[in-house]
Amino acid sequence: MKTLSNKILCLAFLLLTCNKFVHAQDLATIESKRVKLPNGWSLTPVGKSLPLGDLPLNIAISKSHHYAAVTNNGQSVQTIQLLDAHTDRELDKVLISKAWGGLVFSADERSLYASGGDNNWIVRYAINNDKLIAADTIKLGEAWSKKPNSASISPTGLALDDKRGILYVVTKLDNSLYLINLKTKSIRQQIKLGTEAYTCLLSPDMSKLYISLWGGDKVAIFDTKENKLLDPIAVGDNPNDLCVSRNGKYLYVANANDNTVSVIDTRKAKVLETLNTAVSPTPLSGTTSNSVALSKDGKALYIANADNNCLAVFDVTKPGSSQSRGFVPTGWYPSVVRVIDDKLYVANAKGFSSLPNPHGPNPAAKNQTVVLHGGDPFRPSRTEYIGGGLLMGTLSIIPAPTEKELSVYSQAVVHNTPYHREQETGADGEAGNPIPAKVGAASPIKYVFYIIQENRTYDQVLSDMPKGNGDTSLLLFGKRVTPNHHALAENFVLLDNFYVDGEVSADGHNWSLGAYATDYMEKNWPTSYGNRGPGAVGLTAKNKLYIWDQANRFNVSYRTYGEFINADNTPQIPVLKDHFTKAYPTRDLRDPDTLRYSAWEHDFDSLMHNNAVPRLNTVRMLSDHTEGTTAGRPTPFAHVADNDLAVGKLVEHISKSPIWENSVIFILEDDAQNGPDHVDAHRSPAYIAGGFVKRNFVDHTMYSTSSVLRTIELILGLPPMTQYDASANAMWRCFDKKSDATPFKSFPSNINLNELNPKGTKLAAMAKGLDFTGVDRVPDEIMNTMIWKAIKGEYAPVPTPVRAAFVKAVQKADDDD
Repeated sequence: MKTLSNKILCLAFLLLTCNKFVHAQDLATIESKRVKLPNGWSLTPVGKSLPLGDLPLNIAISKSHHYAAVTNNGQSVQTIQLLDAHTDRELDKVLISKAWGGLVFSADERSLYASGGDNNWIVRYAINNDKLIAADTIKLGEAWSKKPNSASISPTGLALDDKRGILYVVTKLDNSLYLINLKTKSIRQQIKLGTEAYTCLLSPDMSKLYISLWGGDKVAIFDTKENKLLDPIAVGDNPNDLCVSRNGKYLYVANANDNTVSVIDTRKAKVLETLNTAVSPTPLSGTTSNSVALSKDGKALYIANADNNCLAVFDVTKPGSSQSRGFVPTGWYPSVVRVIDDKLYVANAKGFSSLPNPHGPNPAAKNQTVVLHGGDPFRPSRTEYIGGGLLMGTLSIIPAPTEKELSVYSQAVVHNTPYHREQETGADGEAGNPIPAKVGAASPIKYVFYIIQENRTYDQVLSDMPKGNGDTSLLLFGKRVTPNHHALAENFVLLDNFYVDGEVSADGHNWSLGAYATDYMEKNWPTSYGNRGPGAVGLTAKNKLYIWDQANRFNVSYRTYGEFINADNTPQIPVLKDHFTKAYPTRDLRDPDTLRYSAWEHDFDSLMHNNAVPRLNTVRMLSDHTEGTTAGRPTPFAHVADNDLAVGKLVEHISKSPIWENSVIFILEDDAQNGPDHVDAHRSPAYIAGGFVKRNFVDHTMYSTSSVLRTIELILGLPPMTQYDASANAMWRCFDKKSDATPFKSFPSNINLNELNPKGTKLAAMAKGLDFTGVDRVPDEIMNTMIWKAIKGEYAPVPTPVRAAFVKAVQKADDDD
């Protein structure tokens, strides 16, 4: 196997010098429209665009290139769009109750087959007068339901052999390949694959079916003539999209978790070379190469880099000696790329960063209930949900770039990307600061306590802080309810420009402990949050690395309290075995945080007595999630006040211990739960306390979840896990060179912690039957409505969250650029 990492190691530097061959205004025009995302990365999408739906995951192109179809598979409204690929306009859009990934046209362009998600069927649409008409369904099994032990098949990729009348279907929950007889609509054969499959693709001669095994890091090969699986081919981590050369000799496989594309010689059934597609070549996760397409002449390979927000372009005229040509800037999280003649179709799963949008796109009339294919009634939401409907997809339509255009585009991509290879060993900082600027350098801080809470925005909690950027009209849990959180922000550091990287708890805890969420997680959690299926389950949903893995690797002691521990007191990942206490309550919302605090205090005191306090301590606190207006359960105020008291006591207890001067405490929310915020729906409260933390300081620097992890890593001498924590701003500005050992004094609660929601009210009825045994099992829109009305009044209108675009000023280019 041959790797190309060294061939493009200096690409970024070359791109900055080659711009002498183009006019400076070309780059300046592109960068004048730069949008900075709340994670610190930027966008400068090129080409023209069309609106897509919620989370577009696949684009199918018809044989004559007349049609393109898009499947939108997000949390909110799911749709199939039919486009005229010649005129680049939408012809039709149909609602579908459940869909995921798979999409294929018949050769005669009269039918479109779509994977029906956890309905466990395939939907066939007839194409008549440029319209999609739901014709029939092909059932693989019974539809998934919320009932206990309800199983799902969850079809994903589709491939069609028209001549033989066989539809090939691969799945990601029962991990199988199905052969469907289209004439009888029956299952001809089912073959177990052993792990989750992403998609499948027939060779040009139809003799082989290639299957990307998402959870197996392999490509399975099915011999369609012999009807049997051949030996699989090992590829990179999380293989997903596939494309094949016109002559069938070379198969290209996108590997999301290691930033690569595997080039397979199909005749020898082995990997010929591996292409590193990252903007700055690195093995660190964070590029998320998740789609591939070949140019019309087969000479160029386009790769969608979801987390680098660009396409990578390779010259593949000499397989085995492919060369990087550069990059093309796209929208946010490009999930699929396809080539139609001399233009590129790129689906940006999160759009172009939504601007404030009070009501959002609504495919149905306001308050109108519609019936989707499959018979499910659905009332389109009027609110902007961060998990669906707020970050709507877009289609970038880009002419295939020339070498000259690629030069300019590549410079824009480099400027959009905050990650650089040297950040793996060093970070910005100042001399003498307790946060080292070099990985492995000593810090006077020896103990880290990292508390992860649940689901609040900055404006909901801290907008009443006079020195911060807050909108008090959105305040829910101000100083009276959260005196200890306010005291931490007042006495130590107020952070009013902090953003969570996660969008919901499913991906939020991966971001909070691993500075990343895999493509499997990003593409599957909307299914469960939309109540359409199990969503992201199993080990494939986990990151390659978490902060505990790094600690274990570098002999840093660690312990977790609740984080990544199951309700039956078993760890979710191997590295946590024997590194947690079973006494810490993990029953989620049924246990108060004050009970969790008591268990933590007992364990901490025991470890303190034996001089065995670990250097890294992760603690889960979640009462601020609340149980809404559930009758007979604590009120939202009581829940949040319970969390506030527990956190205040924990900080005070550490501050009165012998290790206080050499300790630091970080507190953040795993996600913002779609709460309203006047700056951005990702903006969230965060807190820092400790002996070396500044007192009475306000820091307006833009930080993210990954910034906290980067700071913890520098303190403990750990290298970054992904491109996100490597490139994040370390929080050294919040720390002093001299320590202040003054202990923190917690405040008693101003709220009756035993106050219960009343029975027999409209709000109690709204909460009836909802599942509060775990976090985020209730749709965020309903959750936020309940909390807002419980506090503001039953008839108070609920504000919508805002997703802002952060426009970054562009410096003028030099005359010789």
